[in-house]
Amino acid sequence: MAFAAQILTLYPEMFPGPLGTSLAGRALEEGKWSCNPIQMRDFATDKHKSVDDTPAGGGAGMVLRADVMASAVDHALEQQPDAPVLAMTPRGKPLKQARVREIASGPGVTILCGRFEGFDERIFDARPIEEVSIGDYILSGGEMGALVLLDACIRLLPGVMGASSSGDDESFETGLLEYPQFTRPQKWEGRIIPEVLRSGDHAKIAAWRKRKAEEDTRLRRPDLWEHHRDAPDQSPSGARGQKKEDRS
Repeated sequence: MAFAAQILTLYPEMFPGPLGTSLAGRALEEGKWSCNPIQMRDFATDKHKSVDDTPAGGGAGMVLRADVMASAVDHALEQQPDAPVLAMTPRGKPLKQARVREIASGPGVTILCGRFEGFDERIFDARPIEEVSIGDYILSGGEMGALVLLDACIRLLPGVMGASSSGDDESFETGLLEYPQFTRPQKWEGRIIPEVLRSGDHAKIAAWRKRKAEEDTRLRRPDLWEHHRDAPDQSPSGARGQKKEDRS
């Protein structure tokens, strides 16, 4: 069955957006995944179709109402009872590649897109919703986060990338950043591709890639390095098969 994505949003016209092009777009055309944006305002009950109200206790901005959000989530759960419901919010748990793989291996996902000052907190007590963040910065709404989450999942679906092992050595898959990449021309502006990568010695290439991945992670992402040091060895394979991404 195709991976089914439901997006609860105030701006359904934002979907599939960029996911309608490149790898994700081809996969959508081929039926490998489906995109169903749902207008949250349709679940409002007053004549003005209100989805938000002023913060309890005062303060700036508006807060998405729990009753309207719950009705939207209930509708989504009726459509996809086995798919997890994720709310895009800066208060959520950071999204990691391991969680992306879990979601991509399932039947689909329902994504609740935040806006304004966020959600009435009671919605998370009343419904099975996982709060997720894509980074320590603020966006205008959860829609961009939903696009990021979906892109990360879709590329892992069977048949979307050129080869089943295409993503195995990438950043975060082994707890490390990916090793540096090079391609033709061999010499460019006086800079030459490292000799080991031109040697044809696959064992030496694999060792070099592992060492560079470790060095770059230690220097650029000490937080990842701390987590990786005590983990089982998961060296990059050094193998590169078919083209892993459409760069168009």
